[in-house]
Amino acid sequence: MDDAASEIARLRAALAASEARAASDEADLAQVRAVVTTSEAMIRHLKLEIAKMRREQYGQSSERRVRLIDQMELQLEELEAAATEDEIAAERVAAKITNVSAFERRRPARKPFPAHCACCGSARIVKMGEDITETLEAIPRQWKVIQTVRAKFTCRDCEKISQPPAPFHATPRGWAGANLLATILFEKFGQHQPLNRQAERYAREGVDLSLSTLADQVGACATALQPIHDLIRAHVLAAGRLHGDDTTVPLLARGATRQARLWTYVRDDHPFAGGAPPAALFHFSPDREKTHPNRHLAGWHGTLQADAYGGYNNLYRAGRSPAPVISALCWSHARRKFFELADIAGNVRKGKPAHEISPVALEAVARIDALFEIERSINGKSAEERLAARQQHARPLVEELHDWLMAQRPQMSKHNPVAKAINYMFEKDGRWEAFTRFLDDGRLCLSNNAAERALRGIALGRKAWLFAGSQRGGERAAFMYSLIVTAKMNDIDPQAWLADVLARMPGIPVSRLPDLLPWNWSAVGHARQVAA
Repeated sequence: MDDAASEIARLRAALAASEARAASDEADLAQVRAVVTTSEAMIRHLKLEIAKMRREQYGQSSERRVRLIDQMELQLEELEAAATEDEIAAERVAAKITNVSAFERRRPARKPFPAHCACCGSARIVKMGEDITETLEAIPRQWKVIQTVRAKFTCRDCEKISQPPAPFHATPRGWAGANLLATILFEKFGQHQPLNRQAERYAREGVDLSLSTLADQVGACATALQPIHDLIRAHVLAAGRLHGDDTTVPLLARGATRQARLWTYVRDDHPFAGGAPPAALFHFSPDREKTHPNRHLAGWHGTLQADAYGGYNNLYRAGRSPAPVISALCWSHARRKFFELADIAGNVRKGKPAHEISPVALEAVARIDALFEIERSINGKSAEERLAARQQHARPLVEELHDWLMAQRPQMSKHNPVAKAINYMFEKDGRWEAFTRFLDDGRLCLSNNAAERALRGIALGRKAWLFAGSQRGGERAAFMYSLIVTAKMNDIDPQAWLADVLARMPGIPVSRLPDLLPWNWSAVGHARQVAA
């Protein structure tokens, strides 16, 4: 490696000297430049291989080592590309000057391709078999203008004019097909691509669609899809148990942004083998005031699985009409507070010494993890089976955890972070009962992960669209998320489903609208209709 580095230094010196000479030495200059870049690429390649072998020898290394390997791979990629460019340049110079030999680049060793077998030329050749080579290729998107010709006829006797009806369009002033509309909607709300970026990409493909034109169709589609949204909303609010959660959304306001909220309420009966299909309902609000959950769940009562956010408290009050909502709190939130104090790897990343890890927090995490292990073994079983397993296995662990936490808390200052994590579970009257409610109801989950999964795409999308443009825009996004997330929860391709719904809705009677809901929709039937 040292000899190679010395050789590169010598070659760099030769390169500098060559650049100082007259233009007549162009061939030598190209040759030296090609040798230098090729040698650098080879050294980078060897260093990368050494780093990878060390990682394989000593196991998974630190995050910093992983990032270093990634950087080395990127540097190697750039050097290999530069070496190829210089090699081609040297070959072109050599071709112009007949007495200069072309540069031959030494590349990393590659296994040779197998040679074809020789044949004597006889006609007695028999097929022994065949090999298939598959190549993945991308075909650019195709745009079509579909013209529907409707001939007019007139009767010479009665002078009446007849003409076939115009084709249905999903939106008023319709000009866009259902597949194009579904593409626009899914890319904006499912893939988090704002309309201005879509318009730029369409323009590069030769189709000029302005931002205002696309926005007009998005608004029209939201209106057309309202009946489907109403059915999903009714289905979610018919559940006796819901998951609830919210996440932040930047909202554009007077040249700056303010923190708005997207709320979700999820119906998912799969953990206790319930027969109802899963669905999600989203809402948007400009703030996190407690009035919003009251409005979202007005008229609903049942068990709400959520975190300990105080904004839900009005739902739990005794005098609520039609009935108080029952609180079931999330053990993942409780565990997270202890885990942050026992996360050794996280402290190392933050530069904190390992002795700051709290043994009490570590023990609390281990005890809570034992409950989650029981839950994994009964996931998908009936509510009765889940209840029996919890009474037998989980209840003793929960009672032991309660007594242990009560014994630990008096030994700590009230400002101790571990004490605060313990107080989260006992802070107010009824808090511990809400955490342990799952022990007496086999339908309930130990965590609120169903709602967090529904919001996961929103967290990823914030990096793409940066903020909601207006209150109406946030509400429209919540509307579309209800449709798209519900489709995903039912293992349905949201874009294909939206295209079919938009195509069929203008001609379907109201009584048949439930057929278009994601859990009733058939992808096979849709494919058959497209083929026809």
